[in-house]
Amino acid sequence: MHLSSLKKLGVKITEDHGYLDCRVDGKLKGAVISMPFPSVGATENVMLAACTADGDTVIHNAAREPEIQDLAGFLNAAGAKVSIRENGTVYIKGVKKLNSAEYSVIPDRIAAATYLCCAAITGGSIVLHEVIPGHLNAVLPILEEAGCTIRVKYDTIELTAPVRPKPVRMVRTMPYPGFPTDAQSPMMALSCIADGTSVFVENIFESRYKHAAELTRMGARIKVEGRVAVVEGTRDLHGATVFCTDLRGGAALVTAALTAQGKSEIAQISHIERGYQDFDKNLSSLGAMIIKR
Repeated sequence: MHLSSLKKLGVKITEDHGYLDCRVDGKLKGAVISMPFPSVGATENVMLAACTADGDTVIHNAAREPEIQDLAGFLNAAGAKVSIRENGTVYIKGVKKLNSAEYSVIPDRIAAATYLCCAAITGGSIVLHEVIPGHLNAVLPILEEAGCTIRVKYDTIELTAPVRPKPVRMVRTMPYPGFPTDAQSPMMALSCIADGTSVFVENIFESRYKHAAELTRMGARIKVEGRVAVVEGTRDLHGATVFCTDLRGGAALVTAALTAQGKSEIAQISHIERGYQDFDKNLSSLGAMIIKR
């Protein structure tokens, strides 16, 4: 989707031995692009490329995540002409250049979901400030189904967890406003100690269950069949040496380690650090016993 969309804007792309050679004769040209799937990254790439292209660009079936609106806000602050209709279609009128700008990005909804899962798996409580609760409308009901008590104010979410979470019947990842695929991993970690069986269906990415094998090293009971993962809750997890397979999978391992008996060692944390700022320090401030080497 990324490459085909950029080609429509005039980029000449040659693939050679694992490398992409991308060239443009003159300037990019505006185009009408219909996404076969509402990909966030592909939508953002087209928006960025089209801002200074000649002519107008229209993106049909564009992603509708909050980050798309936020990117449009930043680009417009920098002099771009981007508008998003109610149906999600993105219109971009090319300008000659962008200017410097000062802009405040929205809170990270996936980081917020991860911290909520961390509190829930330990049977604790947490208050998140400066969040946008509306961006978590698909996540909060799942946490409530797991037995958590949630109070929402204007920009604050307060969660109080039960001693042991309840199972969740079905978590289906979907494009926004559905349940985010990036929150699936820490939610699965939470379900590993639930009092019953939970089911996850991954509809966005393939190979999104790599963390499941690492969680089983900690005593989790997870069976994966294609896009479906069935998690049979167990009362206790145990510490183990595990490896981060990706960003959100790594966050899931940390989430599980918070409640596992004994010591856990999590390797290849560079995956985690590219998506969470001061993850270890924030968890330590909440009472976690965590050391980063």
